[in-house]
Amino acid sequence: MFDSLPVLPLFDQPAPTPFVAPEPLTKSAKLWLPKRVLFTPDALDEPFGQQIYERVMAHDLEVEVLKSNRLTNLRGADARETYRNAKNTLAVVKAPAGALRLQPTPPSADWQMNLAEGCPAHCQYCYLAGSLQGPPVVRVFANLPQLLENTANYEQPGRLTSFEVSCYTDVLGIEHLTGSLAECIRHYGTREGARLRFVSKYNHVDSLLDLPHQGHTRARVSLNAEPVARRMEGGTASIEARIQALRKLALPVALGGGGYPVGVVLAPIMLVPDWRKHYTNLLDRVADALDFDCDLTVEFITHRFTPGSRDVLREWYPNTSLNFDESIRAAKRNKFGGVKYVYQPDDMRPLKQFFYEEWQRRFPNAPILYWT
Repeated sequence: MFDSLPVLPLFDQPAPTPFVAPEPLTKSAKLWLPKRVLFTPDALDEPFGQQIYERVMAHDLEVEVLKSNRLTNLRGADARETYRNAKNTLAVVKAPAGALRLQPTPPSADWQMNLAEGCPAHCQYCYLAGSLQGPPVVRVFANLPQLLENTANYEQPGRLTSFEVSCYTDVLGIEHLTGSLAECIRHYGTREGARLRFVSKYNHVDSLLDLPHQGHTRARVSLNAEPVARRMEGGTASIEARIQALRKLALPVALGGGGYPVGVVLAPIMLVPDWRKHYTNLLDRVADALDFDCDLTVEFITHRFTPGSRDVLREWYPNTSLNFDESIRAAKRNKFGGVKYVYQPDDMRPLKQFFYEEWQRRFPNAPILYWT
């Protein structure tokens, strides 16, 4: 039945040819080294801000200490230049008081606790587009220990409370400059009633393997079909490199791994040509890599966009081949009147059935957390 599912014109490309699984790329992500690094005065007053400063200096990056705690002069002559400059800028700041008022983030976790905002990757479907104010500078919070201690106020007695730190950044993409993820993992290793969750498209996991996580952190890797990853996820690790990072994280400590509970976040699922064959190939590769017992979950997220994110993404990536045609989507509204465009029900049902069946066939003991 899956072969009868129509392919939506997400990409402009020539007539289809017989499917041949692409040879896996094993490209590690390049370390992100921003051209501009800014520190606000109050960030440098924080002991953790001083640690970030030392890490940045160890990478021979020039640092500009601002005269005030405001970030200014971030815009370029047009949207493209603003985007280019922002994606090459790291700003270390003190999170405002509002960051202590956590927001729920279902279905991923109970609460989001942001260690940074802004991402060094270049994903043409970026979910952050339109959701963060101003140019997409990577803002790292120097008062992270305060933010972590504050999460204790949100723990719920009698049940595990989960905190997601990847809502507004790729935590591994900036870890070499910040050490923020390691700080979080160590902190939640001491919390019996709380659990940490993060997800990444990067593969630099070696610094995490020896941390005392106590099984309280679920390390998730974002994966996708090869055509999506290769064309849409600039600056990230190849899919094969991510799968091998997932294996490292999940392997028992006695075998040289991290011994983490792990997860696959398959996102965003797209109806590309030969989608069934591409995603079958991906799931087979994950199964080959996780050929041992481990604590594994999966989250399925289909592609969606809002009018605001579409407009921003068209400015950031004017040559994108991603199709934002609302007429081939279903409008989904939230309680505040906002709208997002998702796949039509007739497309969504066979997609969901395919992924549930294929996942459960390979990983019968690995729960599917949600489909959205």
